[in-house]
Parts: sequence; C-alpha cells; structure tokens
Amino acid sequence: MRLVKIGIANVNATVGAVRSNTDRCLSLARAMARDDVTLAVFPEQVIGGYAAEDLVQWPAFVASQQRELRRFAEETAQLRTVFIIGVTVGVGGDLFNAGAIVHAGRVLAFSPKEKLPTYNIFYEARTFSRGMPLMELDADGVLCGDRVYAFDFGTIAVEVCEDIWSPDGPMRRRCYAGAEIVCNISASPFRAGVTGTRREMIATRAADNQCTVAYANLVGGNDGLVFDGGGFINQNGRPMLEAPRFREGFSAAVVDLDRTTRCRREASTWRSDLEEFRRASARMVQVLRIDGETADRARLAYPAPPAGTTPFLPSAALPAISARDELLDDFYEALALGVADYYRKIGAFKSIGLALSGGRDSLLTLLVAWRAVQLIHPGLEGAALRERMRASLHAFFMPSRYSSDATHRAAAQIADDLGVSFAVIPIEDAFPRELEAAQAMVGEGGQLTELTKQNVQARIRGGRMWNWANTSGALFLQTGNMSEKALGYTTVGGDLEGAFSVIANLPKTVVIALLERLSQRFRFQGIQQTLATTAGPELAENQSGEAELMPFEVLDACLHLYGAEKLAADEVAAALPSLFPDKDPAALRAWAEKFATLFSRSIFKWVQSPIAIHLGSLDLDRERALQLPVVQRTEWKGG
Repeated sequence: MRLVKIGIANVNATVGAVRSNTDRCLSLARAMARDDVTLAVFPEQVIGGYAAEDLVQWPAFVASQQRELRRFAEETAQLRTVFIIGVTVGVGGDLFNAGAIVHAGRVLAFSPKEKLPTYNIFYEARTFSRGMPLMELDADGVLCGDRVYAFDFGTIAVEVCEDIWSPDGPMRRRCYAGAEIVCNISASPFRAGVTGTRREMIATRAADNQCTVAYANLVGGNDGLVFDGGGFINQNGRPMLEAPRFREGFSAAVVDLDRTTRCRREASTWRSDLEEFRRASARMVQVLRIDGETADRARLAYPAPPAGTTPFLPSAALPAISARDELLDDFYEALALGVADYYRKIGAFKSIGLALSGGRDSLLTLLVAWRAVQLIHPGLEGAALRERMRASLHAFFMPSRYSSDATHRAAAQIADDLGVSFAVIPIEDAFPRELEAAQAMVGEGGQLTELTKQNVQARIRGGRMWNWANTSGALFLQTGNMSEKALGYTTVGGDLEGAFSVIANLPKTVVIALLERLSQRFRFQGIQQTLATTAGPELAENQSGEAELMPFEVLDACLHLYGAEKLAADEVAAALPSLFPDKDPAALRAWAEKFATLFSRSIFKWVQSPIAIHLGSLDLDRERALQLPVVQRTEWKGG
C-alpha cells in the first residue's frame, strides 16, 4: 500500500484582503498538518481573492500576493505537508492565474492556468495570460510552467479551475508523464445544478486519465458571486470524498496510490492511448523531483467504504430530501451567504433593512436577510440571537390607500415570527402632495397617467428607504425578482432602488417554490398568510401581476426560451404550446410577442438596478452575464 491523505481546504477569501486571506490559509494549514494530511489543496486565487478583475493590473496588488505567499511558506516551514495554493504570478509582461506548490518553507514552482474562461460571468482573458504546454518561465527564481512533481509519496500535477472543464486540458499530458494525483484549485461560483455537474465531470476526468483528482473550491460571497465551497476526491472514477458546502474548513480522505498504478496497468485502452501519445509527442512533460521528507504516513489507515455500505453494495438509505428541495435549500443558503458576506466584507454597514410589502418578493428577501444575520453572528442563539435580530434587521411597511389589510397582517406576522424590527410608516400623506407636484410640472395641458400615479407611490417608498439607510448606516436591500425585472414591471427610483439586490436573478416561479419550501421547513404563519394573498404590487385597486403581465409560469418559460436558449419571438411562440398544451395557442403567441417587446424595451431599466446575486446560467446583470445593448431594435426577432 502507498497511502496518502489528501486535504481539501475551503477558504472564505475577500478580494484584496491578502493578509487576512493568508492568515485563514495558515490556520487551516496547521489544522491539516495536525491531522496528518500529506497533500493539502487550497482554492484558486485564495491569497488575493476572486474575482479581482482589473485589480490585478495594479503591480502592488500582485506583489502583495507574492509577499504573502512567501510568508505562508515561512510559517509552514516546520510542517511536512505539501501545500497547493492559488495566487497571481507576474512574469515580465504576463500575469498568470497559478497554483503554487509549497513545501518545507519553499515555493517550489508555479503551475499557470491554461484555459481562461471569457463567457458568462468570467473575463479572465482580459487580464491573465494563458499557460502553455511545456512552457518554462522564470518567476524571480521560481519555475513557472508545465511540470509534474515527484515527492516521496507519489507524483502530482497542479491545474487551475477551468483546466479541468475541458477534455483537452493539461491533465491528459501530465498523467501520461506520470502524475498520479491531479490537484485542481478552483473558484467556481454557485449556480443551479452545478454540484451534480462537477461531481460527474470530475469522476469522468479521474476515470479517463486513471488518476486521483483532488478538487478544492472557494467559499463565500464577493460582489454578486457566491462560491459554495465543497470539493471532491475521486480516485480513478471512484468517489472517495465529497466535502461539505457553504462553510469554511477542511475535509480529508486517504487514498492508496498503488491502486492507481494497478488500475493503469489493468486498463489496456489507457495504455494504448499512452503509447500513441508517446509516438506523437516530440517531448513529454518533465518530472521535477522534490527532495525532502513529507508528512508522516505511518498512522494512515486503509480507506474503508463509507458508513452503511460494503465494498460491493452502496448504501440502502433513501435520500433525505428530494432533488427539488435540495436545490431550493441551496438557493436559500447561497442567497444568505451572499448577503452576509456583502455586509461583513464591505464593512460599511451597521444593520440591514428593506421595505416589506406583505408580498412574496419582499417576504423572501426578509427570510434571506434573517438567515444572513445568523451567519454574521454564528455564536448567538436563543434569546441573544433574537435580541440581535431585532437590532440588526429592520422591516418597514409603508401602506397607501391601495394596501390591503391582508398584506398588512402578513407583514406584521412574519416580522413577529422572525423577531425583526417592524415599523408601519404610511405614505398616504405624501402621496397627494407628490401627485400635485407632478401635475404642476406637467402643466395644465397634461394629465398624469395611471402608471405615473402608481410609480409615485413606489418612489416615495424608495426615497424613504434611502433616507433611513443613509442616516442609519444600513444596507438597504432591493427586493425585486427576475421575471418582473426582465419586463420592466418595476419602478426606476422606486422598488428598483437599493444597495444590493437579493433575488433579482430568481424567477417568480422559483420565488414561490422557495417560499413554499421555507414554509415547510420553518412553519412560520407569516409565509402562509402571504402566499394566500394575490400576487401584485398594490399600487392600484385589485391589482394582479399575472393579469397585467401573463401567468407567471408562461412568463418564466418565455424568459428561459428567449434569454437562456436564445430563441426569437416566433420560435418562443412555436415552442410554448408543447410546454402548455392546456392553454390557448393564440394567447401563448400573444404572450410570447409581449415578452420579447417588453424585454428589449426594459433593458435601460435593469441596467440601472443594484448588483445582484448570481444564481444560474442566465443573469440580468449586464456587467456579469447577459451583455445586451441598451439601444436596440428587434426587427430581427421574427414573427
């Protein structure tokens, strides 16, 4: 047996906080060394924080990372664990996103990222250079390039995040050169379904390359990105470890590298491919042999099957929750972590507040904020937590003549359920004055529209929230959802206002499903009272969002087909009947056309909205995901 203990470290790094980030890494490094970890894998860009974007163009920022990396090496010099840690490296006119190999007080080498993503939320090719096959550069006396590293326990390779997502990444040639363990350091943001995708992709890479893959992911929120942490160890297609998500810490598992050797010798197809690769390659990746003793492996035990399983049978236990509920719970944790880290990492806020209407969107935002306060104060529980909650989280119900008693009761009830501060501040006194002022500006020849009368109410509320936030030093949360934002069913200067947008990338159908899930989990009366009301903004008599727009399930189907699948309006209209066979085809065509028209006309609105939390492959965030021109015509869209 050749036993090796691999540690997966999840670090909640903050962009630019190089000293604090390194201190977090050092704390975990020492803990892993005490746990007899042989090889410890930290996340991508963990010293500088991710995503640093154009901040890496500041030479002092890059230099500070190298300084902290040297400090990390010096302070772990007495430890025998081998550490892989993410850092930015500057070599001449190049900047590389790299993994550093650190052992016994020395930075041994840098392995630069080769596959630079420039899609969706990523812009890495804007600032970083690509690593190349067989590249060898000198980074102030340290090798920066394409090597594999032989230690006394086995041979490793290091790659960075996107490198593993391509079947044509560096893993293949490095495994053919002898790498037995491939360490992938990642900063992969949370998005719907990503856990299963990662799990399957990593298992495929480990099986295809007959190696052990150790994958470590960043955790925590930075701007609108939420990194869910976690990680995997997979040996030759066999899962050995799946690390917990949404928390900082480390997990570890033991693998027997003799098994990897045996699997390679048994896999005739792998050996045939290796022979062909050798014939076709003028040069192989070189092996850098590292002198020095690594961590003591005498106390390591052979890896046993997980509890409840045998070497031949998986566990008979049924999943604790359904895949749907698991995804909804992930959404909730990701949103709460995003709010908590935005609050604590910026360091400019003293409390959190929002306008609570008694409707679904503001209710979900409040529930997320309630969970965020728990994350911000992890040591509190019981009466102490409830006291902190009342001081930290503030909900304002600002009724007008159109606000119903039902939404008032629902808002008051959920505030009591959660123990948050609740105040009723009517806007009815200000409403007529604003209408009068608006009419004076229009002049005698003009008449205020009904839409303007509605928007006046939203703008009074938005202005009051800003005034309170400015005075209180509070984080003002914007509460709008993705579906209504996409169609401009929101008010610039009103409900579109806020310092941070919580659910702006969550479609309305998911908002409702998540509330139903949270009602099931927490049994709060206020959730059920809110779900019993008609979904609408209450800016006019008997107002219904679905009546003014379209059924929410149709709206969200249009959003998916048009925004994510990139179908034209006529193609959306053609697709909808198969999704909704019980609905009138003529009505579906009309809704598809209405969606496409309102969507393109509303871009000028949603580009003004606050930064929002990233949750899926489709975001209405022009700086991150869906980059559409504000000025456009839709003569191309068909129909």
